[in-house]
Amino acid sequence: MGSVRVITDEAHFQTELANAATRLVVADFTATWCGPCQRIAPIFQQLAAKYPRAVFLKIDVDQCQETAAAQGVSAMPTFIFYRNKASALDRLQGADAASLETKIQQYYGSDDSEDAEGIAGHMDLHPFITKAQCECLNESDDHPLAHCLTSGGGFLQSDCDEQLIISIAFNQAVKIHSFKIKGPADKGPKHIRIFINQPRTLDFDLADSYTSIQDLELTPEDLEGNPVNLRYVKFQNVLNIQLFIKDNQSGDEVTQIDHLAIIGSPINTTNMGDFKRVAGKKGESH
Repeated sequence: MGSVRVITDEAHFQTELANAATRLVVADFTATWCGPCQRIAPIFQQLAAKYPRAVFLKIDVDQCQETAAAQGVSAMPTFIFYRNKASALDRLQGADAASLETKIQQYYGSDDSEDAEGIAGHMDLHPFITKAQCECLNESDDHPLAHCLTSGGGFLQSDCDEQLIISIAFNQAVKIHSFKIKGPADKGPKHIRIFINQPRTLDFDLADSYTSIQDLELTPEDLEGNPVNLRYVKFQNVLNIQLFIKDNQSGDEVTQIDHLAIIGSPINTTNMGDFKRVAGKKGESH
């Protein structure tokens, strides 16, 4: 890791995407005749060294016209971000070094999230969470939901009683494999009801009476950040997920979550570049 790989053709590009698995891929679509491309090239090289768990690809649009067209590149430089061979997470046009590094940081993931800490093929879905559309009912003003969505960022605590409803929205459809929950052995959550793809956040009465997609009963050992597996087949196309935390381990009035990680993968959407030509050869008119 740490070096920039030069792509030679579409097959090479698809192989690199596949081999990267859950690691972030940063693709630089560039051209030899493009002044801004040449100016940012050494910075791209430095970023590759600074973020060694990501895969950095350099794609000359003249040499790899098929790849550039399939990815909708129309201006250089264009940087496109991928993960899990899915369609592009994000893109950035122009030689703006600060914005480029900001986006790398956004999707890079923390040091402990690579390969979802050993869960093959899955990752911490934190980069896909739309924070502006998340909410938590009965959260403490001093200890809100945002504090538990990143490790080391404080904790979430309930306010009036022990119950919480956590609503988390994603910026694209995901598959969810498991949770990792860290919390105190006494105040950590115990019984959790899970709902997905609700049009709005449930209130406490509805969360108690609605049919959930799965119910969990956590043990103190589960609250040490060990994977809590879900019925994966039921979580194959999730745009939002809601957790109704009914109580905690000790029956205390206050429930606390130090860290909540949702482990899974973005759904692989159709990439037009994967289609093979069936009528005529490249460049022929039909």
